Amino acid sequence: MTASSEPAPAAPAQASWRQVALYLLTRAAARLRAATKVVRPIGWVLIGFATVLWLSGPRLGWWEVTVAAVVITVVVLLCLLFLIGRTAYDVSLDLTRTRVVVGERAVGALTLSNSGSRTILPSRVVLPVGTGRGVFGIRRLAPGEQAEELFAIPTARRAVLPVGPVSIVRGDPLGLFERVDSRDEPVDLYVHPRTVRFDGQSLGFVRDLEGMTSRELARDDIAFHALSEYQPGDDLRHVHWRSTARTGTLMVRTYEQTRRSHFVIGLTTHPGEYADEEEFELAISAVGSMGLRALRDSHRVEVRAQRGKLRTETPRHLLDALSGVEHSRPRDGAVGELAGSIAAAAPAASVVVLVGGSRIGATQLRAAFSRLPVGVRTLAVIAATGQEAGMRRIGEADVITIGTLEDLPPSLRRVLA
Repeated sequence: MTASSEPAPAAPAQASWRQVALYLLTRAAARLRAATKVVRPIGWVLIGFATVLWLSGPRLGWWEVTVAAVVITVVVLLCLLFLIGRTAYDVSLDLTRTRVVVGERAVGALTLSNSGSRTILPSRVVLPVGTGRGVFGIRRLAPGEQAEELFAIPTARRAVLPVGPVSIVRGDPLGLFERVDSRDEPVDLYVHPRTVRFDGQSLGFVRDLEGMTSRELARDDIAFHALSEYQPGDDLRHVHWRSTARTGTLMVRTYEQTRRSHFVIGLTTHPGEYADEEEFELAISAVGSMGLRALRDSHRVEVRAQRGKLRTETPRHLLDALSGVEHSRPRDGAVGELAGSIAAAAPAASVVVLVGGSRIGATQLRAAFSRLPVGVRTLAVIAATGQEAGMRRIGEADVITIGTLEDLPPSLRRVLA
């Protein structure tokens, strides 16, 4: 007979008990972490102080110390009673407008209702808004009752502010314990930059509906250039029969290639190219104003910064993207590197506008212009708060300086006159 090679049954049972023990320890640790979250720093101080008094009172034989330990323990236990109770509100957060212009107020309403069968004791509701928060005191709600709180969010600067999630807070009067229950989902509030409208027909950079003519010749386009001898493969529809009859040689029309109205705005976000935050905001407002005008004129609009391309499919996408623009890191490069990335990403652009701050010098602008594609109409807009509007030429590019956003439309009209 051969010996049996069946495994001993104790091994699987032993492994199973280890898994059960690990599961129980994990659950216990999670419960302990959840329980300790309700204790605020002042609560930990009192609990630690009471523990010291309980240990030292009987050992030292001081009755007063033991009495103090009893009093503190009773206070802590009474404060714990305030955490008992339901906070099962039905929460509704309603922002009348999720997109406002900087300086406007965003108005909203917070509605809490008790859909249960038991009364909900008074509590506090915390509404985070960006890095700040609003606190509302909610009264006792009987079953079926609801409470509504109106609020207004001031917008001092351009940003994307997460509003929420709403947190229900139950705590004691001494602030030893606090239970927080988060409800609802956060809502993004877009604070758009201020923009200015342009009067008249278009920005004027691309006057022809079919686009700008380039210096490259083609056999088939719209802008007629000259006549040339027929080459094998040319389209016979472009044969100029009168010249053919006069010269005795088959002549065809040649055209200048036209370029589609591809409007590219390069916004440098390098912090060293702006004197202060006001210049940075002015530059972003200028980008938004020109981008909106170009979109209304049905141009293909592209906005690029050091950190990449912004969404510009619609006016809302453009303004939403500009709301979240921040300074880039110095290692991301300055306006010269931005011009290089534009040349690589949009070599067929018809118009490129570089927008930056007053600390960009003429040498930096000249170097940036040299990196753009040949034949592109180029313009630079320099935001310099407090300075008078002006215009100058650097090479073949126009450079305008604006001190306020209202300087932008007349400055562009002077360039295009």
